[in-house]
Amino acid sequence: MSSTTTKTTPTTDRHRWNGTDLGLIAVFAALVAAAALVPGLALNGFGVPITFQTLAVMLTGLVLGPARGFAAVGLYTLLGLAGLPIFSQGRSGLAILAGPSAGYIIAFPIAAFVVGWLATLVIRRTTKARALWFFLAATATSIVFVHTLGIIGIAMNSKATLEQAFMSDLVFYPGDIVKNVLAAAIAVALHRAFPDVLVRRVRRRALPAESA
Repeated sequence: MSSTTTKTTPTTDRHRWNGTDLGLIAVFAALVAAAALVPGLALNGFGVPITFQTLAVMLTGLVLGPARGFAAVGLYTLLGLAGLPIFSQGRSGLAILAGPSAGYIIAFPIAAFVVGWLATLVIRRTTKARALWFFLAATATSIVFVHTLGIIGIAMNSKATLEQAFMSDLVFYPGDIVKNVLAAAIAVALHRAFPDVLVRRVRRRALPAESA
């Protein structure tokens, strides 16, 4: 009598994007564009406006996770660079990379990926105080990536010193704290209402690793 062993191989279907994923990417790219078109305040002396973009970028990563968050914000960035007037103050085109906002724009897709990755860690490891962890993830990402690259962009494209660029960037911090609080609260509410968007996806992917 011979016994046969069946080997189960994990399917990769869940790693592929379906129509829902592509729709979410498009919706959140449009959200970032809409946030950029809300009139901003240029208070830092170099013409970089305070807008709702960082709120939309952090929310995108927190809700969609790293890959889809990066894709959504990357799509927005590419469309703006291609000529659609969807950057702040209705600007567009490659010329924006020679301006003081260049570092912030380059940082946005990176920030969406990083905060999305941190969100998956939070979802995998805890259900308590999730809004607080999301806020901390968004704030850390904003400081390390958005503000750092923004300062470098100001210094490179405006001939300012790094110290001057750093001082001009400080004006964004109070608003960013408020926007990160909002992003975290909205993300938690969306995850509760629509757990299939990210929460269940993260937990499904964690199961094979835990059983290995």
